[in-house]
Amino acid sequence: MPTASGATALRLPRPPARLDRPSLFLDLDGVLAPFAPSPDAVEPDPRRTKVLRRLIRRLEGRVAVVSGRTLSEIDRISDGAAMAASGVHGLQRRRGDGGRLDRKPDPAVRRAMRAFSDFARTRPGVIVEDKHLSAGLHFRQAPQVSVEALALAEALQRETGLDLQPGVMVLELKTPGTDKGAAIVEFMAETPFSEGTPVMVGDDLTDEHGFEAAERLGGFGVLVGPERPTAARYRLTDVAEVLDWLEGLAEDMA
Repeated sequence: MPTASGATALRLPRPPARLDRPSLFLDLDGVLAPFAPSPDAVEPDPRRTKVLRRLIRRLEGRVAVVSGRTLSEIDRISDGAAMAASGVHGLQRRRGDGGRLDRKPDPAVRRAMRAFSDFARTRPGVIVEDKHLSAGLHFRQAPQVSVEALALAEALQRETGLDLQPGVMVLELKTPGTDKGAAIVEFMAETPFSEGTPVMVGDDLTDEHGFEAAERLGGFGVLVGPERPTAARYRLTDVAEVLDWLEGLAEDMA
């Protein structure tokens, strides 16, 4: 998935401190919020909420959260700050005016949920997440099961035709048809995003589609976390650096 635009640059620079009319697309976990032992342990944060609200105001609405989380979870964690948002890797999308565009779930997601639940039942620390449009298998608290978890997910993907989306200590089988990159393309076809240059900020493999889409549309990606081959042009080390950078952008747009 990573492309040559970033694969040869293993020392990616920090993103520019000033941007001319950006349209920002921000992942949630690992970017705006630190990882936690379980998905529901991530809580709202006053600094995050303030930064988002200020950016949305300064950029005239050109800010969207693009996450693997559901829209309801994005709302909970962002404390309602992000009106424009895409959830479940592009399968849910809400415009800045509140209009929603959701895909229909593939019936095979229920089969994946049953198989993941059976797997987790005998493996303490493994968490199954039902997003209706996808089934997630989290093993952050049980890293020793990673190999057999991947084998199960790959077998289910072959049997069902669902898309397998790996993440950080999570495997997700989702309704096919879209991804974060496709969501960005859809946002960029609409105002106010079409009036800016796309910038995608993400941390893991689920965000590579977003980096690639931003690049194709004349913008760029920002990788958060350790160096690795990536389609992103720039890098920030962690959530704290992301929030510092976003606060600087908001100040610059004043």
